[in-house]
Amino acid sequence: MPKIIPIEFSGSPTPTLGVEWEFALTDKVSGDLSNSAAELFTEVGRRAPDRAGKVHKELLRNTVELVTGVSTTTREAIDDLSATLDVVRSITDGLGVDLYGAGTHPFAEWSTQLLTEGHRYAELINRTQWWGRQMLIWGVHVHVGIDRRDKVLPILTSLLNYYPHLLALSSSSPMWSGQDTGYASNRAMMFQQLPTAGLPFQFQTWHEFEAFVADQKTTGIIDHLNEIRWDIRPSPHLGTIEVRVCDGMTNLVELSGIVALIHCLVVDLDRRLSAGEELPHMAPWLVQENKWRAARYGLEAIVILDSDCDERLVTDDLTVLLKRLEPIAEELGCIDELARVVDIVDHGASYQRQRSVHERTGDMRAVVASVVSELD
Repeated sequence: MPKIIPIEFSGSPTPTLGVEWEFALTDKVSGDLSNSAAELFTEVGRRAPDRAGKVHKELLRNTVELVTGVSTTTREAIDDLSATLDVVRSITDGLGVDLYGAGTHPFAEWSTQLLTEGHRYAELINRTQWWGRQMLIWGVHVHVGIDRRDKVLPILTSLLNYYPHLLALSSSSPMWSGQDTGYASNRAMMFQQLPTAGLPFQFQTWHEFEAFVADQKTTGIIDHLNEIRWDIRPSPHLGTIEVRVCDGMTNLVELSGIVALIHCLVVDLDRRLSAGEELPHMAPWLVQENKWRAARYGLEAIVILDSDCDERLVTDDLTVLLKRLEPIAEELGCIDELARVVDIVDHGASYQRQRSVHERTGDMRAVVASVVSELD
């Protein structure tokens, strides 16, 4: 039996926020992906060294990630991202590229993409081969601070009940390699092909999680904890739960609604657990079905609500959920941002808008242009 190495959790005294927002770089003329991230990073470092630490590399040279510092409110996190975004966008025009915020690109081919230099990325591709090279996907990750490690896994497991709500709202990846996939989020289906990605295991205690990590390291599945790429995962060194469910987001307004919703959901579960409540959860096979339904049908998904297998249209359940979370949103100072979730439902999610453009124009490049334009 492998020796269990304790995993320290640097608890956050308050439910702080951190947001990571991935973008693709697209050529202004062709709309295709552009492997020009290295030039962008160089220019950010030269022109705005104070912001360079908030602009990160990713697996491929067509990708840039904007990250916040530790924030206390949704508004603070969005303002932080906006300031970094302004710097990056002041540079992209000169490089002949745009920032593209959806979960997949509608027609780019994986074979023309270049790998970011670095041993970690090379090892990932060496191990995952064809599936790893297919990862032309972009998402949004939201961290929420948790004060004690014994809370992390019960909250994470219960948060899976809301997986389809978050994915349906953020779905922005209906097209792949020149075709409409029929899915609202093809990204969610693609990413789970990697060996340590997909839905998390439903551990209830930290000791169970430590034993799992020990097995992973002993058998060489991972070398570092951050190689566990679950859709929702603990981030022990940051003292957070990291929600990685969402597709890429095309604009700050909708992003703020999603961030506010995640913040409120985690804080609500944290308080209920602290009050002695046993948090609700569903069997893994029900969670898995909900993920598929949301990825396939988006805002038209009928989702499973509980262990009794009660079901409801996801938008109807969102109406109930948002009303219940309003008092917490007031306390967290994000009531206005949370209300923007309703706008996504009323006006359509990104996958619906992309399909509308394609149905009207028949042109995948017009889809790219529409996604790029939403950042303005």
